[in-house]
Amino acid sequence: MPVTGSVYGGSPQRSTPKCWDRVKYGFAMGMCVGLASGGVFGGVNALRLGLRGRELLSSMAKVMIQGGGTFGTFMAIGTAIRC
Repeated sequence: MPVTGSVYGGSPQRSTPKCWDRVKYGFAMGMCVGLASGGVFGGVNALRLGLRGRELLSSMAKVMIQGGGTFGTFMAIGTAIRC
């Protein structure tokens, strides 16, 4: 019977990711969630303040990057604790 690969796409000998890989995946997942929530909350807040055009985009981008970095850091720390 042939040996199949793992769900993570690695070799069959290493079926689970290493701790550092889990931390990176946690950061990436947190970054995506933070970017999405930052886009929603930053967009609503910028529209409420009456920003339009370039001001709206720069304000949203700033909030998205801040939210993504913060949430990604906390997700990476939480994942590292679980390793």
